[in-house]
Amino acid sequence: MPEVYVVTGAGPVGWTVAEQLAGQGKRVRILTRSGSGPEHPLIDRMSMDVSDPVPLGEAFRGSAAVFHCIHGSAYTAEAWMQELPRAEEAVLAAAGEAGAVVVFPESLYSYSQPDAVMVEGSPRESVGGKRGVRTELLKARAASPTNTVSVVAGDFFGPRVRTSHAGERIVPAVLAGKRTLVIGSADRPHAFTYVPDLAAAMIRAAETPTLWNRVWHAPTGPALTQLQLAAAFAEAGGAAAPRMGAAPGWLLRAMGLFSAGTREVAEMLYQFERPFVMDSGASEAALGLRPTPLPDAAAATVAWWRAQKN
Repeated sequence: MPEVYVVTGAGPVGWTVAEQLAGQGKRVRILTRSGSGPEHPLIDRMSMDVSDPVPLGEAFRGSAAVFHCIHGSAYTAEAWMQELPRAEEAVLAAAGEAGAVVVFPESLYSYSQPDAVMVEGSPRESVGGKRGVRTELLKARAASPTNTVSVVAGDFFGPRVRTSHAGERIVPAVLAGKRTLVIGSADRPHAFTYVPDLAAAMIRAAETPTLWNRVWHAPTGPALTQLQLAAAFAEAGGAAAPRMGAAPGWLLRAMGLFSAGTREVAEMLYQFERPFVMDSGASEAALGLRPTPLPDAAAATVAWWRAQKN
């Protein structure tokens, strides 16, 4: 039997990983609660709760790699603490039994010196809230006997990316010529990663054992301000130059006193009030990959958004 590549979750990362694997002729098994995922002859979609260790052994049987791409049910520290460690523990145990490496998409949240350019060797010791959850997840992976790879990305943009600072908050408004409102500052450089580049890095890391049990960075272009990224979408879509305002940090923090959702967003304001920059040069060399040029990435993003209206 040919090897199987398992993907958990069908958000923008899991979906894109599954599509790229199938495009390379690999058999894919995608696990979600709803049984969703891309339709392709090489993709088998299964309905499963991956935090339940009982069915995972069979689902992972014969797998060469597991791409664990699920998210918490809510963007809160409480939901993450309740859900993510338990799910990762089950996945790591089942993958270890199957002899598969587990590849994780990871964020920059755990980096504890974000005012400096973040590289693969930068300290990842953040504590408290959602940042602390990510730190603990990375430590648990490092302590696991199962082989792992964590591939760190900046904020996502690209096809299928909706709930992101560079998703539905910006792209549809820019294409419609509407004024957009972002958080923090519109003119601070910020790391944005094109999701297909993250997926390609995860797949390359999975097939390269010398890269395992490390943290790598997804190929990511030079940091962009939110206004610069919006301008790239506008140019790709033939739209007018974007009009952009910013909700200041003091306002969001004040609103957070009365709104739990706003409080969760305000926790991450440091990423948008000051430069928030990652460097992926070492990882690009190790992976043999480069980030997609911004005009091409912006064009694919715009094309996907416009296709949603058809």
